[in-house]
Amino acid sequence: MRKTHLSCAVIAALASNGALAQSSESKATIETIEVTATKRTESIQSVPVAVSALSGSALENMGIDNFQDYVEFLPNVVFQGTGPGQNEIYIRGAATTQSSITLSSVQALQPSVAFYLDEMPVSMAGRNLDVYATDVERVEVLPGPQGTLFGASSQAGTVRLITKKPDHAGFAAGFDTSISTTKGGDMSNSVEAYINIAPTDNLAFRVVAYNDKQGGWIDNIENDPNNGGYIGSAVVIDRISGGALQGQGIDPVAMDNQRVTNGLTRSEARVVSPRNSQHVEDNFNDAVYSGARFGLSYIINNQWDLLLQHTAQTLDTEGVFAYDPTVAGESSAIRFQADENSDEFGLTTWTLNGSLDMLDVVYTGGYLDREIDTLTDYTGYTNGGLFSAYYVCTHYETPDNPNDARCLDPTKYYKEDTTSTRLTHELRIDTTMDTAWRLTAGVFYDEQEVASVGQFKIASPEIFENLASSWNALAGDKGINSDGGPFSPEISFVNDITHTIEQIAVFGQLEYDLTDSLTASFGARWYQIDDIYRGATSTRDVTSRLEAYGQGVMDPSVYDGFNLDGQGVVDAIQNGQLDISLLDDDGVLTVDDTILKFGLDWTVSDDVLLFANYSEGFRPPVTNRLGGDAAANQSGAFEGFRIPVYSTTDTLDNYEIGMKGDFLDGIVRINATGYYSEISDLQTSRFDPTNISFLVFTDNVGDAEVKGIDADITWLATDDLVVNAAFSVLDTELVSINPELEGIAPGVGSRLPYSAEFSGNVNARYYFELDGGRQGFVNASVSYTGDRLAGMVMDAYVMEDATQLIYGAGSGLKIEDEAAVFDGIGYTDANGNAFRGGRYVQESYLISNISVGMSDDSWKAELFIDNVFDESAILNIDTQQFTPKVVTNRPRTVGVRFSFDYY
Repeated sequence: MRKTHLSCAVIAALASNGALAQSSESKATIETIEVTATKRTESIQSVPVAVSALSGSALENMGIDNFQDYVEFLPNVVFQGTGPGQNEIYIRGAATTQSSITLSSVQALQPSVAFYLDEMPVSMAGRNLDVYATDVERVEVLPGPQGTLFGASSQAGTVRLITKKPDHAGFAAGFDTSISTTKGGDMSNSVEAYINIAPTDNLAFRVVAYNDKQGGWIDNIENDPNNGGYIGSAVVIDRISGGALQGQGIDPVAMDNQRVTNGLTRSEARVVSPRNSQHVEDNFNDAVYSGARFGLSYIINNQWDLLLQHTAQTLDTEGVFAYDPTVAGESSAIRFQADENSDEFGLTTWTLNGSLDMLDVVYTGGYLDREIDTLTDYTGYTNGGLFSAYYVCTHYETPDNPNDARCLDPTKYYKEDTTSTRLTHELRIDTTMDTAWRLTAGVFYDEQEVASVGQFKIASPEIFENLASSWNALAGDKGINSDGGPFSPEISFVNDITHTIEQIAVFGQLEYDLTDSLTASFGARWYQIDDIYRGATSTRDVTSRLEAYGQGVMDPSVYDGFNLDGQGVVDAIQNGQLDISLLDDDGVLTVDDTILKFGLDWTVSDDVLLFANYSEGFRPPVTNRLGGDAAANQSGAFEGFRIPVYSTTDTLDNYEIGMKGDFLDGIVRINATGYYSEISDLQTSRFDPTNISFLVFTDNVGDAEVKGIDADITWLATDDLVVNAAFSVLDTELVSINPELEGIAPGVGSRLPYSAEFSGNVNARYYFELDGGRQGFVNASVSYTGDRLAGMVMDAYVMEDATQLIYGAGSGLKIEDEAAVFDGIGYTDANGNAFRGGRYVQESYLISNISVGMSDDSWKAELFIDNVFDESAILNIDTQQFTPKVVTNRPRTVGVRFSFDYY
């Protein structure tokens, strides 16, 4: 029994789909797994779609047991994010700028890859449910569109975690424990246990419990402005605030020359650097997974059975999982608040299986209740928010003496309380007649609700205490609540948003045997989705605004009341700049459509299958919180720009051919797929053009094409040695750009972000006999990931310049030049030159792991070394705070595992 995180399971599943098994003649063979990729149970070698899978026992053989490792072992899958519980999944290069993790629940950009726990979809924008995958039966990964059977978020693929169910065979129990130490970090330990009881022939229970503490390795060091620490910069504050300081006759360059780094005290300096001494801590990025799963299986009669399961989990993290590249080393961060994240969920699922004459009937459903509480350091807002000068600088306090203006301590934080629920029902049938045709059909209902309250401390209390009346007047001029709204020394801004998605769908897939070896298939799914966005911010009534759009109100005074320039909004609606056609009178965004799938497969022999498929996938449109707002910065590409009321549906059309085969008398297995995908109206996350960098919204960047080859190979070199290899070759390209994004997004011909042109891995496991009937083994793996580009905005040179000014040092990260001029902003450098366009490069890396151990029929002991050569990989370059932070992998980790099973 192998227990590991979802991420590890997925890695293993894509790294290999083979393991050693024994035939009746005791000859070693490659294990063939039964999967449900088409919602029927079939052999992985006979199902005519690209799918990778690995059994629970094979997962153990990979020897991967921490969050950071899974990225290296996914040739065609990418996990991008900022830490446990804060990640998105991309498959086959279908990616754009990811959601702002900080505001993903408000932004509402839907994921392009669906994640299922058994039969229950549990995907969520920016924060896919990070299920601790203990007591796993198998993992299935289905690359390419799976929308006809698995719905909206299966645009680029589906990941399914299949748990072990209560076993009616009788009593069983076991546990798994491990302890490890990380170079330069804290100890980690885990314990997991299960028990299976069958009190009667018809009733069985299974209980699993776990606790896994992952020790930190990143240090929150004291801010030292003289050694790559946070200095602060009036030049940056002035330019992102539209020249607010210079408009008052203040020279921001002169202010930067009077910082604490120049020997001035904090009371003397005109630019005050923040302090963090109370938050300094070694190895502060801990993560703890704890939870349990309860299962009940009841055989009602010979035709019907019922399965009930409940999973409860808490994930607590502290610190951050990214380092600051401006300071020495690759394990140091500079944070000014105690970053914390608590992610708790309860998931109840049910499945009723039965038979009706010539039909198998399945009714399944689930209810998910999740709560996320977050405290995040938000100090970087000062470097990327339009109103930063008004939040931290005293230029309005000293209008008669510009030389007395100061930019105060920029320390800020963000608190979020998000609750989400999801209820699904699915009823489907499968024909069981002995005929040339087979049908799977069903109906599906899904209701998701995400309610989020975010509180921002973004203003220096000193300024608001001294300038209340001045601020109120200024706020009115800037379109902010003229009565001061919620502004206080602590909470300066609030988001209170409830986002509901209701979906109903009818789906089916028909297979017909044209001959004994040739089968055609046709699938379709009709869906209707209602996107209901309700709530308000401190400065905007989102609900009333959307209702006015939906009712087609053309009275400018109504929009004036929503802090919009009413006539401008009416003109934008009338000339087609703002599309409101998909909204009903209540401001609800509704779409419906039908997607299709066609397939043809040829069973060449008992060992070889060839197939060809065409499939469609989609993501629904997304309502924008600030739809209709005009850009405050009207220069460059933002001239005349308005935030769209919603992004439109993006679609993916996929063409693929594949082969699955066992060769050389079953010694070699090769599964390979070549594919070509067309993505239309690709959705992307965008910076707010008012230059409040974290208040992002969604838009459609344009069209793209993806070409690639996926392959995995299993070689049974001897009866005791099995070698697995997998690789992915990708060619991604933007083929058209939304005119409003020209000069902001990379140009036609540019690569999509986050995916390497080549990645691959090799894993070998050798078995040998020991005295006393025990078995020894050695496992070694090597994985390579090529260069990847960060994000879909060419702002790396802008951020690099800001980093130099704010920290007194550059990041040292590689940048790929993509345009002579970045047209998304009106900024220039210190010499008055426009910034070039380019994106950060997440450079290639190679990771190696090794383990050695021994086992008998009931126990196993193992010594392992992960990241043998202590490679520091760039997993993600996070620019959400307007200066780059590098999410990295865990350093070299050495540990032992022990497991015991009793049957």
